[in-house]
Amino acid sequence: MFADRSDLLADADPMRGYGAAVTPGRDGPILFVAGYGEANRLYTRDGDRFVDTACGIVADRERHAMGVCAADLDGDGCEEVYVHNCANGVGIGGDSDLLLDRLEAERYRWTDTFALPVNADRLNFRAGRSVAALDRHGTGRYGVAVASYGAPLAFYELGDDGEASDMADAVGLAVEAGCRSLLPGPLCGEGTDLFVGVEGGPNRLFRNDGGHYRPVDGGRDLADPDGDTRGVALVDEGGRFALALGNWEGRSRLLRRDEDGRFRDAAPPALASARSVRAVVAGDFDNDGREELFCNALGVSNRLFERVDPGRNDGSDRNADASRGMRIGGGAGPDPEHQWVPRDPGAATDSEGFGTGAVAADIDGDGVLELVVIHGEVAAQPVRVYAVPGAAANGWLRVRPTTAQGAPARGATVTLETSAGTQRRVIDAGGGYLCQTEPVAHFGLGGADPREVIVRWPDGRDRTLREPAADTTHDVAHPAARGR
Repeated sequence: MFADRSDLLADADPMRGYGAAVTPGRDGPILFVAGYGEANRLYTRDGDRFVDTACGIVADRERHAMGVCAADLDGDGCEEVYVHNCANGVGIGGDSDLLLDRLEAERYRWTDTFALPVNADRLNFRAGRSVAALDRHGTGRYGVAVASYGAPLAFYELGDDGEASDMADAVGLAVEAGCRSLLPGPLCGEGTDLFVGVEGGPNRLFRNDGGHYRPVDGGRDLADPDGDTRGVALVDEGGRFALALGNWEGRSRLLRRDEDGRFRDAAPPALASARSVRAVVAGDFDNDGREELFCNALGVSNRLFERVDPGRNDGSDRNADASRGMRIGGGAGPDPEHQWVPRDPGAATDSEGFGTGAVAADIDGDGVLELVVIHGEVAAQPVRVYAVPGAAANGWLRVRPTTAQGAPARGATVTLETSAGTQRRVIDAGGGYLCQTEPVAHFGLGGADPREVIVRWPDGRDRTLREPAADTTHDVAHPAARGR
């Protein structure tokens, strides 16, 4: 399926890399790649390629970067980048984190908010992995959760003077376990809830109740107390979300929420057997109108799965097989044995890769998602970029919601109605394990006609676009934004 497009990166030398995040820049997307014991990379567009422009505090050559996410923490309309550094495997000690604030007046210059005098005694030294952004009140001003391992989970919010305060206890996110992954999204309702993936114990699920988080029972399959959760992603199943969960040593899962609020594992055998999983990425890479699910692995071949629609006859053997199996009851829909099928990843198989993080983003602006894969846990390896040749011909539509302040509206939900059915996406606020994808809802059309787009922000407000143009990126401002 995938072809190698690593030629898009002018600086793709081997590195020990972990997480990655995509944030908007003046000349296109900016790709931040975390360097472990070596310089971070900040890829920015230069003509038809991306070059590493990291220097100074952004490069931060001495610390050990792992998880990274972008969000507007100070409400200025521009995203900051939070970098979790982790030299120790567990507990407290080692490197402190970075909170990079971009100075828009000067191109790609950054400062570290944690270096302000007001934050001298507020640095985060907890060992952990992933980070994620939460707009818990729907104001467009985000906090950052840090999954800690052998230490309490942290949740930082910024005051107007740049003071960083750990609000985890105050907002109900007091978790002390082997936290590995974080996934915000509409998991329990329509708000920004939070899934916490745990190694050596039960996963946790928190519901956003007016800005305060309370634990809820998501069922035994979601808790998966014997698993070692790593990658996790929300994946669209025709307008309904499922939770794809990759385990390091145990069974991978596809969790569907029942009417009672609990999640049931519906992973077919091929998906359940995906092993040594690190990042899990969902995206419509071939623009056929259905998402694929990519499992980035360490030391074994990567895996790719494609969703098929039972009953839909598009001439493919996959859909013909799917139409033969339907299941009744439990709210889980079609027989999972026939709903997700393996597909050849092509160049992205990468059987000798030491995979760590992975993100999806249309970095070159051609209407096709690129898959960016980071390596380096065992040894330095190049950053790789993959894409599906000819996918733009299937048609596409992209939606970029913004907050009232003008920053990306991470956590917003975007629903697309086409002549072929419904698709749904969440603007990524934290992509499960170490990473965060672009803040754009990307939809492949598969030849269908777009009819309506509905954007719903974390505060519950929404806007509707009727008859949106295909092969176009639509910028959608928050209803409270000035001059919208």
